[in-house]
Amino acid sequence: MRCLVTGGAGFIGSTLVRHLLGRDSLGRPLEQQDTGDVTVVTLDKLTYAGHLESLEGVLDDPRHRFVQGDVCDGPEVRALLDGVDVVYHLAAESHVDRSIAHDQPFVRTNVVGTATLLAAALDAGVRRFVQVSTDEVYGQLPWVDPEGEDARSAPRFTEDTPLAPRSPYAATKAAGDHLALAYHATHGLDVVVTRGSNTYGPRQHPEKLIPLMIRHARADRPLPVYGDGLNVRDWIHVDDHCRGILQAARTGQPGRVYNLGGGDERTNLSLVRALLAILDKPESLIDFVKDRPGHDRRYGVDATRAREELGWAPAHSLDDRLEACVAWYRANEAWIEAVSGSPR
Repeated sequence: MRCLVTGGAGFIGSTLVRHLLGRDSLGRPLEQQDTGDVTVVTLDKLTYAGHLESLEGVLDDPRHRFVQGDVCDGPEVRALLDGVDVVYHLAAESHVDRSIAHDQPFVRTNVVGTATLLAAALDAGVRRFVQVSTDEVYGQLPWVDPEGEDARSAPRFTEDTPLAPRSPYAATKAAGDHLALAYHATHGLDVVVTRGSNTYGPRQHPEKLIPLMIRHARADRPLPVYGDGLNVRDWIHVDDHCRGILQAARTGQPGRVYNLGGGDERTNLSLVRALLAILDKPESLIDFVKDRPGHDRRYGVDATRAREELGWAPAHSLDDRLEACVAWYRANEAWIEAVSGSPR
């Protein structure tokens, strides 16, 4: 089995590479997984969000080859796909704030890059194409208190929820999803789409919520929280997310979408407070700032299809793994400093 992982030097991508090679996000061997016949080619442009440091421990694995390149480069991508069985497409611009400030890189990578990769995969006869997407393509849900009486029965995104993206980032991811599914319908390319909820764990870029708050709290700097802090997100650990992606690649139905949600909804404010408690820092560090434009009020993911068709379910809860997540960032200052520098 030969795999191509685009965006494999990023957060979820580098963890997926580890899983393909039989390791979890912390480098520990995965149980009951024979990966001896798997080889992985990682393609990453190494922008500000992609770093070789994130592949430490697998970069020199004889079953793994790293290629610095651009998914928008058709000839290069096509050459890499010779002999590839499965494409895992994770290369993407992904930070909502950046997409609001400057959306053209998102259009180029998330739309043009996906179209380029799909055309090359079709030409190369790739056996399966996995489009790794996000629950943000669905837009927003009516707000409910995750700890309130109505939380259990509140509506959540299903795979049949109409796409209604509300940020340039989400809109470009939705476009990529549509392109992938259109290649299945029109050309017969074997495509599955996964849509994950908010993901956390080791090696997430320091601009994202959890590592950003950890870093600010440790330095006793104000923790910027948008608006009233009551925006709700559904959290999933990166190892659970990657297990879901791999199971969709193995047993998902062609042309099918699978939601991968942690079923662990929290307000941003409650999550920040939990981080401060773990770090033994005062809540007075919380700094409520002007809300960003079009800030989605709530995400909640129904992962019933993945449970029933793939036999997948998250193994970790946020309560179980948040303290370990904080511990990883506390122990890996060198990684944080390495990925916080200027783009290469």
